[in-house]
This record gives sequence, structure tokens and C-alpha cells, in this order.
Amino acid sequence: MSQPVMQTDFPGLKLMARGKVRDIYDLGDTLLLVTSDRISAFDVIMNEPIPHKGFVLTQISAFWFRQMEDIVKNHIISIDVADYPTACQPYADVLKGRSMLVKKAKPLPVECIVRGYVSGSGWKDYRSTGAISGIKLPAGLKESDRLPEPIFTPSTKAELGTHDENISFEEMAELCGRDLAEQARDYTIRIYSRARDLADQKGIIIADTKFEFGVYGDELIIIDECMTPDSSRFWPKDQYQPGGPQPSFDKQFLRDYLETLDWGKTAPAPPLPAEIIAKTGEKYREALFRIAGISV
Repeated sequence: MSQPVMQTDFPGLKLMARGKVRDIYDLGDTLLLVTSDRISAFDVIMNEPIPHKGFVLTQISAFWFRQMEDIVKNHIISIDVADYPTACQPYADVLKGRSMLVKKAKPLPVECIVRGYVSGSGWKDYRSTGAISGIKLPAGLKESDRLPEPIFTPSTKAELGTHDENISFEEMAELCGRDLAEQARDYTIRIYSRARDLADQKGIIIADTKFEFGVYGDELIIIDECMTPDSSRFWPKDQYQPGGPQPSFDKQFLRDYLETLDWGKTAPAPPLPAEIIAKTGEKYREALFRIAGISV
């Protein structure tokens, strides 16, 4: 594999946006998404890359998009650089394995979050209110307990460096229109339910995840990434024990480390020790191998 990629700069290609992890190039009728090795936590981008992370995220997303094609269409045109426009070919070495040529959809202005277990901010919300995002839940749940049914808890999309805010479904309907909101909610629950069952067979619990949807033509499709360690909580099934936080194959490991520091969760990010970088990378690579059977 090539050297870690912190960011890309491709002369001759039009950089449209640089997100927390992805660099997005406008190719006219299509977009080129390049997944870097950047990692963010608490909405702050760390200074150090996680080697192979961009490859892991791209390959896991492609795997899940394929698994869900009969539920909802996705934005992928190709992940094979040979299929990309001629202007992309000089950068083939960097693009290989970590990029997607995608349809240019109009994104919904919300994150579509689904929770199957009580964890993270959902656990904090439940402890103080007995509900998550206003959805009343049974009394007496422990941290990391499985919910009777998955729940849909959308949020706003924050600008870089600020925090997403949870909103109700009614607020989402006002932002997106009720028809699109209902479609996105139903797709979210259906995709999660199938993925949870598939991952269970591979020894992974998907505790929660988030999706993005966009309108392409007159159709709602799934865009961005799909059930990666960046957008999901993955727990090893054989170590699952409700009543506290769980070991994980995702960036929760990094968040847990950062919680031990005297850091205000705002930029600049603190330096990461080599062992934290290495261990985070291991967790991402193990998630890819368990889910998609791909080694890196």
C-alpha cells in the first residue's frame, strides 16, 4: 500500500469541498470522492493520519452499498480507477482503493441516525430523560442494552468544527419535506436491520450508524459512506456485556483515549501517541476483514 494520505491536491481537477475525511472533486456530471487517512473525533480533525483508513472506509462502504441495492439505490458509478475520466488517470496511484466515482445527488440537510442499542450520546440522553431524541424508551435499560426495536434519531449536519444537533422526526420533515423524510427514515431502518443481521453472523454487533441520502433525478438514493467504523459503532459480539461501554472496532477507541486528556474538544487537536495511531488502525483493518473479508 502507498504512504498515508492526509489530503489530496490534484492539479487539473476542481476541488469542490474538503470534509473531515473526504476530498470531493467536481468532474461536471459526476463527483470524485477521495477518502483520506484523516480521522476526526468530537468534530475536530486530528493532526496525524491513520494508515490505510481511507482504503478501509471505501471498501467497507462499497461492500455494504452492494448488499443494500435491492432496498435503495446508491451513488456509486465505479470504484475502479480505470473507469474514471481521463483527467483522473495521472493520480491513479493515490486514487486506487480509496476513491469512488459517484452520481451528483442533492444531499438532504440531515444525518439519518439509527440506534439499535443504548450507547454514546443516546445513553447520556436516556439517563437524564428516559428517552433518546424525545423517543420514550422502557425504564431500567443499562448502558449498551439492545433496544426492543431500532429507533430513528436524525440530526442536523454541522459545519466543520461545530457539533451536529439531534432533531425530532417532525423537525426533519419540516427541513426535507414529509415524503422524503419518511422515505429516508424507512430506508434507514431497513438497511440497518439487514446489516445488523449480516454483521451478527460475522461476530460484529452494529450498535448504531448514520447514513446520508440525496435526491438524484426524482429518486432518493444513499450517498457518502455506508456503515464504516467512522459512521458506526461496531462491537465484538463475543465480548458483548451490557452494563457499561463496549470494546469496539471503530474510532470509539480514539474517543476513549481523548477523554482521558485535559483537552477541551476544540481545535487544535492534541498530538496522538504512536501506539494510539497503530491500535486505531488495527481496529479499522479488523473491521474490514471481518465484514468484507478483505485484508490490508
